Amino acid sequence: MTLDLPVTEAAKVTVPDAQTVTSVTRWTDSLFSFRVTRPASLRFRSGEFVMIGLPGDNGKPLLRAYSIASPNWDDELEFYSIIVPDGPLTSRLQHIKPGDQIILRPKPVGTLVLDALLPGKRLWFLATGTGIAPFASLMRDPDTYERYEQVIMMHTCRTGEELVYGAELVNNLRHDPLLGELFGEDFASRLKYYPTTTREPSPFMGRITDNLTSGKVLSDLGLLPISPETDRAMICGSLAFNVDVKAVLEGFGLHEGANSEPREFVVEKAFVGEGV
Repeated sequence: MTLDLPVTEAAKVTVPDAQTVTSVTRWTDSLFSFRVTRPASLRFRSGEFVMIGLPGDNGKPLLRAYSIASPNWDDELEFYSIIVPDGPLTSRLQHIKPGDQIILRPKPVGTLVLDALLPGKRLWFLATGTGIAPFASLMRDPDTYERYEQVIMMHTCRTGEELVYGAELVNNLRHDPLLGELFGEDFASRLKYYPTTTREPSPFMGRITDNLTSGKVLSDLGLLPISPETDRAMICGSLAFNVDVKAVLEGFGLHEGANSEPREFVVEKAFVGEGV
């Protein structure tokens, strides 16, 4: 649901690099997404992030890295955020409403881009929590499906309600007229969604690392084993999650790449999580 939320005084201030909030949607007590106007000159690759924020109490910008959740063709920019009660930024950002302004530094960067991977057949998106944001962008980009025969979105959260943002996005994509027109009626089979919980019972449970190493995700989705010849992956989550999943992928024979040296998988290190 989209909410009208109380606005902070800081959000009313006109600032350099300001963009206007167009909508705010609260998904849980601690998760929300919002859309803002897009600078006419901004060009970005799906999966990249920018610095956004609000003026601080001392007048200086309070900025954090946020992945752009909207695809590069969208007229607006979408962001997906957690709320940390004592977080310097999100404790205030949660109160924005349509018409308010935020600071947006129009210099997109990041490693979760298609060009940072070698060509392959299957692409794995591996995320926890709000780490799904860059993949929300990539899943809506037709270029992703031009390059890969199949995309698997693995998303793990503590509870089922924390998965709703991703579930709604994937469900809408499966009925998207543009993607259906471009890639045919079998588009739904080209995007596999595997949501799991760790604290609340659900149809699929367990951590991404466990479901990969045990082969459970392969069995549940009817997939062939992971191979460096065919599989590519992107990782976005907490530092501990990134380290653990990286080790799992290396165990499958995949190697970490970067924009300057494409390989079989990439990791986003500028993740907005605890403490924001």
